[in-house]
Amino acid sequence: MEQRTCATPGGRAPSIFSVSYTEQIFNEPLRGQAKETQEQAKAQKIALEDTKNSVITRTAMAYLELGKVRHSLELLRKEQESAEKILQVTQERQGEGYELPVEVTKAQLTKAQVIQRILQLEGREDELEVFLRYQLGFSEEQAIEVTPEELPGEAEQAGDNLMAMAMTHNPGLQHAESDVRAKEFRLKGERRGYFPTLELVSVYSLLATFNNYSQFFRTFQRNNFNAGIDIRLPIFSARTKAAVGMAQINLEAAKVNLTNKRTELGADIRQKTRRVRERDAAKEVARLELQLAQQQVAVQQAQFAEGKLNLREIEKARLEENEKWMAYLDANFQKQQAQLELLRTAGQLDKVWQ
Repeated sequence: MEQRTCATPGGRAPSIFSVSYTEQIFNEPLRGQAKETQEQAKAQKIALEDTKNSVITRTAMAYLELGKVRHSLELLRKEQESAEKILQVTQERQGEGYELPVEVTKAQLTKAQVIQRILQLEGREDELEVFLRYQLGFSEEQAIEVTPEELPGEAEQAGDNLMAMAMTHNPGLQHAESDVRAKEFRLKGERRGYFPTLELVSVYSLLATFNNYSQFFRTFQRNNFNAGIDIRLPIFSARTKAAVGMAQINLEAAKVNLTNKRTELGADIRQKTRRVRERDAAKEVARLELQLAQQQVAVQQAQFAEGKLNLREIEKARLEENEKWMAYLDANFQKQQAQLELLRTAGQLDKVWQ
């Protein structure tokens, strides 16, 4: 009877147990892919940081708006008192025949409008408190204390250098630059795909005696270990050529995207800088209008003390002063919003906390 040994489809001897180990010693395409993946991981960190900045911006805006809303509610409650006094005086004068019914209706409308605005602001106050409790991890019973304040001076002093800072720190631009670097690593690796590749190969096999190895080999060991280096020469490689072409196209697309990002960022910074200046000018106008209204109230109070003005006229002046106060609060908040957006775009949001 003829006895034969058997072989596996890969040319190796059949074994009971086998372990293979391979390690790339020199493989430029794989190395390029690895560097591309590392750069993509860095880009994800940039994206995460941008998301964190977005959350910080929304939370800061909610905090500033809550301060504005609470201050506005204080003013509106004073307006409600003034509107009630005006209505009472107007009704008394109508009863005495000194006022037409239309004047009473106007006073009633003013009071109703103030009450409507109070209800609207109370609803907004509740929304902001719920949002801030969620963002800050506060319980429902924990009160949120806010103090209306200006943003730190550093937020405005950075204006002259914001364009240069944006080109360095803007998350969107950093992400685009990281994408270009990743594509460059990939192209460099693919271009070196024409170089030989070296791979360390080793195999351990536990052979069996029932395969008759002892009859064919003078020395037979059940524990069999082989090691060597696998060298491959890509003389004709259509795959490498195609991979280089695809990597080149991807790199060109990433560079175009980076150029567009820089152009868009420059335009965005200029636009938001103008918006901050416009909001600052609007705030100054509102401040002067408030100052003028306060001065007029002081004059009218002196006239009221001398008996030259009645109660209804002085209360109307106070209503006007409160309206100017609320207009100033709105203008100040709009400026703060514009500042936060500008600093976030420039990657300088940390200036707010200095």
